[in-house]
Formats: sequence, structure tokens, C-alpha cells
Amino acid sequence: MTYKLTVTTLALTAITSTVAATHAKPDTEHPHIVLILCDDMGFSDLSCYGGEIHTPNIDYLAEQGIRFSQFKNTGRSCPSRAALLTGHYQHEAGMGWMTAVDEHRPGYRGQISDHLPTLAEVLRDQGYATYMSGKWHVTLDAAFETPNGSYPVQRGFDKYYGCLHGGGSYYKPDPVYHNLQRITEFPDDYYYTTAITDSAVSFIKQHPTQTPMFMYIAHYAPHLPLQAPQDKIDACRERYKAGYDVLRQQRFERQKALGLITPEMVLPVFQKEFPDGKRPAWTELTPQQQEKWITDMATYAAMIEIMDSGIGKVIQTLKDKGMYEHTLFLFMSDNGSTSEGGFIKQLMADLSNTPYRSYKQWVFQGGTSSPLILTDGRSKSQTEKGSICREPSHIIDIFPTCLDIASAHYPDTFHNQKVKLAGTSLLPAIRKQKIQPRDLFFEHQTSCAILSDGWKLVRANGRQPWELIHLTTDPFETQDLSEQFPLKAKELENKWTRWAEQQHVYPFEYRPWTERINYYQSLYPDQKGKEN
Repeated sequence: MTYKLTVTTLALTAITSTVAATHAKPDTEHPHIVLILCDDMGFSDLSCYGGEIHTPNIDYLAEQGIRFSQFKNTGRSCPSRAALLTGHYQHEAGMGWMTAVDEHRPGYRGQISDHLPTLAEVLRDQGYATYMSGKWHVTLDAAFETPNGSYPVQRGFDKYYGCLHGGGSYYKPDPVYHNLQRITEFPDDYYYTTAITDSAVSFIKQHPTQTPMFMYIAHYAPHLPLQAPQDKIDACRERYKAGYDVLRQQRFERQKALGLITPEMVLPVFQKEFPDGKRPAWTELTPQQQEKWITDMATYAAMIEIMDSGIGKVIQTLKDKGMYEHTLFLFMSDNGSTSEGGFIKQLMADLSNTPYRSYKQWVFQGGTSSPLILTDGRSKSQTEKGSICREPSHIIDIFPTCLDIASAHYPDTFHNQKVKLAGTSLLPAIRKQKIQPRDLFFEHQTSCAILSDGWKLVRANGRQPWELIHLTTDPFETQDLSEQFPLKAKELENKWTRWAEQQHVYPFEYRPWTERINYYQSLYPDQKGKEN
């Protein structure tokens, strides 16, 4: 498929800078950074994390770099993006819930806070050219018609192409912007994943190589809806005819072989996440259900493979310009695979999140575990190629990691207010050093957790009891030890409560999605988000 830009966006690809033909010497102290975020992809989907999906280009980055086996996110799309862009937990960044409504509560403003600098703002202030291509999803939905100060080019990016919204069609996403210009017409062969790649490649081709570059590629794939060209789907169908029971065990065995999990581990079957507490075996599905699962998994795989192909084009473009050897890559997902979309989609997510429990929007391991690949293309890199880091890390750590890579510093104040990063740099992992130990916290839609020194306290929502898990011996969260260790459970609960009070998590909101939106819209009719 050839992606063609409309007349309104010809500037993205038709202009080829003369700089592209030259390989000017880069600033070696400030390497290029390419940050790639995908959407709703499970922990085990990539080949290099055990999956049967063909991802040779992402695998190449893994072979050249380091994989993290204990990297965590917030469990949901826009909260993870806010944490990524600010280096703070999502509530502190104003994105405790979704972009659907501004609740006029500090942790729930529906868009990224203007009281914290973004990674792009900090890097641009220190000499970086900053580009973004793809899904933004940290601006209020009601502000899509008129820029309100929170659009990408208003929050530190020199150039932007992509969709502000969190969901929608791959063939006609909305609203798509090129900088501050809205795009409403699309060619017949338009496909959003390809368009994201093409704009990123165009930005790189136009980039003067002697200037350090920060490129943020935020793919929409493989987020719902499941949409891909038919020939790509057909190419993936055969591998899913074995069914999820066989494929899940195969992924698990490959994860052992890859060193992502230890050999003595046994793969559990998670029952209580399913209706009536019963997960059906593959052979218990009807032929129609099996066919639906095969088709949907093939489509899902095709979407990831198209994204991977685009990442290969980005890598090749950097190599063609002589930039690859001066670039550091980071690749991750915003949350685990989702059970949204019904029973068949839940069975798909059960495979994608192997070996973990639960799904996107809950803070069990399946919702918050993501691949993280960190690859340093520089010759002076101290990375042990193909290695695995098993220390806990979090998406709030990406911001300080990028600053560490860039030899950049975080400001003491922003808009006359003192600011301090919540995350910590992961760069010591490249040097085979310990990452600074600390507690990690989670909350989304009252699903809560804390990770602390090998322990995890977690609950499905604020009305459910806490479960105490010893992750060191039970990484799949199968055994609640809260009755055996009540003092440890209370200690962790107190820690989590103090964090929640500091981070503007309370009060909990239990209204269903639409009711919650309508309630706050009735209280606060102005939803343009001009005052954050």
C-alpha cells in the first residue's frame, strides 16, 4: 500500500531537505533519541518477548540492546502518556482518568497539566529539534476544534502529525492535525499506521543531522478497532488455527528459553477474570467462536506486523542519513492488551498478556506489564547486546532516562513553580548497575496497587479487598497472602494511602463511564480546558 498525502499536507513528504544528502557530524554528547510507544499491545506479543507475531525490526532493536522484563505502565492509555511525557504519576499530571471530561479536580483535569514541563519542552530548551508522529491523547476531547494550549506543538514539539483522539478508524482517524492545521480529507489507500511511519520518516529526512533530534512516534496499533489490509490478515491466519491454549503454552516456553521468566515456573490458567469464574478451553468454543477468534487474532497480528515494518523504515532512514550510530531507541507499550470488545477479545488478551493476570485498565500484572527495549546505537555504548534487565521500572522513568541520555537537566521551576521528577533514570541498567530501588504506585478507576521490595498489594477496585502478593515467588499473582502476613499488608496499604493523598487520587469516583462524564459536564459546562 502506498500512502499519499493530501494537498494540505504535502509539506510533510514532498519537501526533501538538501541536508538529507549530507552526513554532518552530530553532537556526540547529545545523541538523537527515538521514543516509540505502541497501544494496547500485550507483554508476550513481540517475537523477542515470546510471541509468534513476526516483528523482525523490533527484534533487531532487542538484539542490539537490552530488554526489560519488569517494566510497568499505568494500566491505561492517556494516563500512561501523561506519565511518559511529564515524568510524574498521572494524577500529578492532571490525567488521573480519561480525556473525556474535565472534572475540575486536580488529579482529573482531562488533559496534561500545564504546571509540569513535557519532555519535548525540556529537550527543546536545551538544543534538541523535537518531532512527534502519531497518537497524542492528552488533550480534552471537547478541545479538538480549537487549540487550547495543550496540542503537541504547544507543548514542546517543533513538528507534529497525527490524531489527538484516543480511538477511531485506521482509515479515517479524527481529528488529525499537521501542527495546528486540521486534516479532513484522506486518500483512498490511507492507513493510519502507515501515515504515522511516513510522517516520521519525512521529519527525519528533513532534519539537519548536526542538530540533536528527539522523535516521539506514538503508534495507534494494535488498539481497537481491528482493521488491516486483507492480504496481511490472510498471511497471519494459519498460525492461529492451533487455538489459544496451545499458543499460550508455546509463548510461555519461548519466554523461558529467552530468559524472560525462570525455567521452574508453571503457567497458570486464570479463571476468575472470566464470566462465572470459568475460562473455556479452546475445544469448548463453538466452530463459529473459533473462527471469530482466529480471524480477529490474525488481524491483530497483522496490525503489529505493519507497525514493525514501519519501524524498520525509520531505522533504515536513520542509517541512510548516518544518524543511526548516534541514536538511542526506546520501545514500549502504554498498557497491556485489552479485554474490551467482548468475550472473544478477552480470550485474545488472555493470550497476549501471557503469562500475566488480567488486562488493560486493571493494575494487575497483565494490565501494567509492557515490553521495554532500550537500544543504544552509539559505538561507545556500554550495553550488553541482547541482555535482559529484571529490575522493576516504570513509565515515569522514561523522562529522566532521556534526560540522562541527552546530558540535559530538569528545571528547578516551571511557570514560577518548583518542580521535581518522580521517576529515576534507567541508564544504569545499560552499565550493568543497579537501578535505584523505590516503591512504585498505581491507581486507575479505583484499581490500586503498590510494588515494594518484592511485594505487591493490589485490588481490582476500591470496593474489593486488598490482595497481598509475594511477586518474587508468585509473579503471576495467584496466591493472596494477606491473611498470613496482615502486618505487611497494612504497612503497604498505609504507604499507598499516603501516596494517594499526596497525588490527588481521592475521592474515588464510582460512577459508570457515561454517567461520570454527564455528571461533571453538568457541573462544569466549559470543557475547553483553557485553565489547567
